[in-house]
Amino acid sequence: MIKLFVGLGNPGPEYEATRHNAGFWWTDALARDLKVSLVPERSYHGFAARAQVNGQPVWLLQPQTFMNLSGKSVAALARFFKIAPEEILVAHDELDVVPGEAKLKFGGSHAGHNGLRDIHAQLGTGDYWRLRLGIGHPGVKSEVVNWVLKKPLKEQREAIDDAIARTLHAVPALLAGQMEKATLLIHTSKPPRPKPPRREPDGGGGGAGSEGGAAPAAA
Repeated sequence: MIKLFVGLGNPGPEYEATRHNAGFWWTDALARDLKVSLVPERSYHGFAARAQVNGQPVWLLQPQTFMNLSGKSVAALARFFKIAPEEILVAHDELDVVPGEAKLKFGGSHAGHNGLRDIHAQLGTGDYWRLRLGIGHPGVKSEVVNWVLKKPLKEQREAIDDAIARTLHAVPALLAGQMEKATLLIHTSKPPRPKPPRREPDGGGGGAGSEGGAAPAAA
């Protein structure tokens, strides 16, 4: 079961609305749901909150070390409370997932994400859970840094917020250790409903037209 929910981002108002802070947005939403407040905790180098859910203590954490030192904060709290890596979920921005989609994953590489890279190093393993919040890709590798440190377009931010709201429905399953159920809840989304076929007038020599609406993009 998950005992520590971590959201990744950069501290400071200049970064608050940038794509790289999607993990912060997620933990902010979770804190509202659990009716707790994230407050500065110097010992853990971040903002933290503790909640009781069904008698179980649950921690929320937002490292304030800047992204590339996120592991310093995560490891400090996890070691103090003896939380194992497999009991940690890290919510972070994901270039390879489109805005509006989210993916749950256990283990694997950091794939170049500086926050995950440092968590790997500080925990000594990659065997923790990740909630990959799609922010999309600029299409050119050289533009990635600028992309993640800029605000998303209005429709992209709305799609990301919708995904965050949807993934929160999986939190009870995550807390219960029902990871398959949580995965189904998080990965199931509602693509745009296709438009009904257009009917041609009788005798016009034409059948039903093709369905409108594009297929959802592959993640």
